[in-house]
Amino acid sequence: MPVGNHEQRREAIRQLLLSGPAETQGTLVDALSAEGFDATQSSVSRDLRELGAIKTTEGYELPSGSKDDDNQLAAVAELLRTIQPAGPNMLVVKTAIGAAQRVALAFDRCNWPEVIGNIGGDDTVFVATESGAAQKNLITRIEHSARS
Repeated sequence: MPVGNHEQRREAIRQLLLSGPAETQGTLVDALSAEGFDATQSSVSRDLRELGAIKTTEGYELPSGSKDDDNQLAAVAELLRTIQPAGPNMLVVKTAIGAAQRVALAFDRCNWPEVIGNIGGDDTVFVATESGAAQKNLITRIEHSARS
């Protein structure tokens, strides 16, 4: 009888990813099925999102808890295209197509005081700052991290 509890399935995915990256969502579906879980590509996709997994060049991985703040953004630097102020409290960050949510997640995990919050779409991230000075500091931080 297939295991249907999504918390158990997420934990199984987490354990699989701890042993190494999963090349595709399909490989995770197959691995879960072999363990008796009822999984589809769409359920695995939701689970990966809930777990905060990221897609890297090696496949799907759990984010490393050991990276420092600057390395969070450095890890996605190749996805950044342009950074533009939009008024004194907002930055518009253009990314590679389909990469904005990964970049937005990196901003969330940076824990930089200049970032009040952000919203990631498909290829654009809006980043809110508390002031014009914070916005300028943030631009400098992003540029520094992207060069690292």
